[in-house]
Amino acid sequence: MSEDTKYSGGQGQVVSPETFRDSVGTMDQSGKRKWVYPRKPRGRYTNYRYLVSIILLAIYFGIPFIEINGNPLLLINVLDREFYIAGKPFYPQDFFILALGAIASIVFILLFTVVFGRIFCGWICPQTIFLEMIFRKVEYAIEGDRNKQIRLDNQAWDSEKIWKRGLKWTIFALISVIITHFMFMYIVGYRRVFEIMQEGPFANPSNFLVMILFTGAFYFVFAWFREQVCTLVCPYGRLQGVLIDKQTINVFYDFKRGENRSKWRKGEDRKAAGKGDCIACNQCVVVCPTGIDIRDGQQLECVNCTACIDACDEVMVKVGLPTGLIRYATEDEIEQQKPFVFSNKMKAYTLVLALLVGFLGFLLYNRGEMEAKFIKPVGSSFIIRDGRIYNTYNYTLLNKTNDKKAVTLKITNPDHGIVSANGTQTVVVDKDKMTKGSVSVSFPENEITRAKQNITIGIYDPEGKLIDEYDTYFEGPFKLQF
Repeated sequence: MSEDTKYSGGQGQVVSPETFRDSVGTMDQSGKRKWVYPRKPRGRYTNYRYLVSIILLAIYFGIPFIEINGNPLLLINVLDREFYIAGKPFYPQDFFILALGAIASIVFILLFTVVFGRIFCGWICPQTIFLEMIFRKVEYAIEGDRNKQIRLDNQAWDSEKIWKRGLKWTIFALISVIITHFMFMYIVGYRRVFEIMQEGPFANPSNFLVMILFTGAFYFVFAWFREQVCTLVCPYGRLQGVLIDKQTINVFYDFKRGENRSKWRKGEDRKAAGKGDCIACNQCVVVCPTGIDIRDGQQLECVNCTACIDACDEVMVKVGLPTGLIRYATEDEIEQQKPFVFSNKMKAYTLVLALLVGFLGFLLYNRGEMEAKFIKPVGSSFIIRDGRIYNTYNYTLLNKTNDKKAVTLKITNPDHGIVSANGTQTVVVDKDKMTKGSVSVSFPENEITRAKQNITIGIYDPEGKLIDEYDTYFEGPFKLQF
């Protein structure tokens, strides 16, 4: 059966490549869904993508079980306001750091796309990883490659089709359940997820309802919606059209070398016949997971997955023509037939990207170990005893580290002030905990010249290093100034 044959079936239809240019690759001109049956890719870039996918999947399924000093490596518990990044606790007070990090991430994405196009989509995006490296693999194993899938889709609901589809959909549902449970581990931790599973749905009805909803969403996306997420929903694809230019690296078809395309004839001098290297085999089309023809130029639906590169290189090797007819390149490189040069603009953007990564790391790791507040109780005043003026403060000490801290409280400005917390200047704060209490601050009576005087209380570690300080005021008797 020819790959160019037009098919129609219960899930949609596959049309000849020539019509792909007339509309979105997965819809016909009437807006009807065209089901995409990509051929199983193979080749150098596919192997690299397998390796990257294995690493990323290992990271996704492994991170929830990794702990640093008893804290999860990553936890985003919005409901209970528990946040851990790289094993360090983050609090609502630290959200300005996360906000700056989010801004830096957006700038990173913009600059990365300007230079490297949609490499993220084809190599790193969770949608692509899960679909192409898990769900599609299951589909290939059960239903076979492209032609077998098309034949199965068009045949009647006999015993073969029922058990193959039933088995595939069951496995899809199980994978969706697993993905959902691991996603929840990033929110409440793996221990809590296991507890919920053991307690059962009746003990945690709301949790199980949410899990069912997310499982259904994952199943819908990967079993049916699929590439439509990339072509119709994802805003990054739309953003690409604004950001890329002729110096952006993308998957391109070398039309100057490939045209005029013509079927392969053994022994023919194609150059003398005015023919290009493209032999019109359409393998780059049938292998595309979004149903486009890369030979029509750069398109919104292209996710830079490189499947077309491997398919084309495989054919070029078989017919004895040079590989690279479809390759990573810039538009200028294709049009001007010049070797690729990493331009000064690309170097500058790459430098900025590196600086942004460093900035993000700085924001995450270079923050205060301790956060302190000293607030005077409402309605409290001062007392004078033995030639000293005393004020009382309620303190809150937040230990942001993974170590128990014994900190010393001292007055850093002005001099001669004394801080006492139950007769001592030392307060012990457990790791990742908040401690509250009260302290007494006193100054010699002759040191206080105003009714309200600014003071600074410092927090020092056992080595005498200042780790935080708090500005407040000290009350004393009113004195006329002449």
